[in-house]
Amino acid sequence: MWQKIKNVYHLFVAAFANLIFLFPGRRLIVIGVTGTDGKTTTVSLIYHILKLSGEKVASVTSLGVYIENSRYDVGLHTTTPSSLFLQKIMRKALKKKAKYFVVEVTSHAIDQHRIFGIPFKVGVLTNVTNEHLDYHKTYDSYLKTKASLLLRARTSITNKDDGSYTFLADIEKIKDPKRWITYGLSEGSDVNPNEFPFKSKLLGEFNKYNVLAAIATCRELGISDAKIRIAVETYVPPLGRADFVYTDQFTIMIDFAHTSNAFEQILKTVRPLFKGRIIHVFGSAGKRDALKRPMMGEISSQYSDIMVLTAEDPRGEDVAKIMDEIALGIKQKKSEIIKIPDRKEAIQAAIHMAGKDDLVIITGKAHEKSMNYTGREESWDEYKVVMDAISKINEESKK
Repeated sequence: MWQKIKNVYHLFVAAFANLIFLFPGRRLIVIGVTGTDGKTTTVSLIYHILKLSGEKVASVTSLGVYIENSRYDVGLHTTTPSSLFLQKIMRKALKKKAKYFVVEVTSHAIDQHRIFGIPFKVGVLTNVTNEHLDYHKTYDSYLKTKASLLLRARTSITNKDDGSYTFLADIEKIKDPKRWITYGLSEGSDVNPNEFPFKSKLLGEFNKYNVLAAIATCRELGISDAKIRIAVETYVPPLGRADFVYTDQFTIMIDFAHTSNAFEQILKTVRPLFKGRIIHVFGSAGKRDALKRPMMGEISSQYSDIMVLTAEDPRGEDVAKIMDEIALGIKQKKSEIIKIPDRKEAIQAAIHMAGKDDLVIITGKAHEKSMNYTGREESWDEYKVVMDAISKINEESKK
C-alpha cells in the first residue's frame, strides 16, 4: 500500500519532468529493453549497431549514459535513472542531434512511472525469471510489470524460447502480429540463426539471444542486414560481462551475474572450457529479494568445485545470515564451501588457492564503483582488488 502511494508521487514527478524538458521523447526514436538478465548487453549491442551504421544514437544502461563520445554516470547501483534525470538526458541527446535513444528499463522503473510520457517505438523483452520478488511479491506481478513496456511500444520484440513467452501469449493486447516480433534459437521464431546467420565474439548461448534481440530491433528500425552483421561481428562485450581479466597459469573472470538464471547461463558456459577447478566467489544483496539466495547456491554448486561465499552490498543485513541462506540451497555436497564475509579477503583467498588450469569467477559487482556494507556507500573497485591480489602473488613468488 505504501509503495502505491509513493508511486502516485513518482507519477506527478514524471509528468512534471516531461513538461519542464518539453517532452523530448516525442522527437526521438526510443527503444526500451527490459528483462531479468541481458538488458545491458542488448542495449549496448543495439547502440553499437546503430552507431556503426552511421546513426546518431544515445543509450542509458547500468554502465552509464552514452551520447556521441561523451559518458555520464547514472548514479550508484542505478540502472534506469529517475524521471527527471531521464528527461534531462533525452533533452541533452536531442541537442547533440541524436535520432535514436536506447534505454535499459527495469521493472522498478516501470512500476514507479520513471518512463511515463516516453513514446516507445520498440519494446524488447529478453527473459523473465524469478527476481525482485521482495518488491513485486509474485512472479505473475513481476511479469505483468515487464510486459507493460511491450504494451506501450508500437512494436514488441520477445524471446520465444523463454518460459515467459507462454504467459505473454495470453495477454490479449499484444497478440497483434503486426507489432509482435519473436526471436530465438528455434526456427519457429521470426528471427533465428538459420534465418539470420551471424558471427559474434560473445561467449555462450545466452548471448546469442542478446544478439538476436538486437538484430530483430535494428531490422525493425530499417538497418540493413549487411550493416547489422558487420556490427555484430565487431562488437566487444561491455565492462563486467564475461570479462576475462587474467589468463596465465589460471584464469580470472569478472561477471555481473547476480540472479540464479544468470548463474546458470554463465557457469554452464565456462564449465566445459576449463580442465581445472571452478572457484566461484559471490554473495547476494542485503535487504533485497532473499528468496533467490538458496537458488543461487544450488546453481553454483552444480558447476563449481569451490564456492567462496562473501558480501555483496549487505546494506546492514548480517552477512553471515545471507551466506547461510545461500548455502541452504546446496542439496548435493559436491562443492567445497568457504565463507569469508569481507569481499576483498574472499577474492584474495580465491586467487591464492587457484592452481593450473583453474578458473576463478567473481560475480555480482563487476563494474559497480561502490560497496554498501552498513547502509552507507563505500568506494569499491573489483578490478583493482583482483589486480592487487595478483600483484601480491607475483611478489611472493619472487621471494
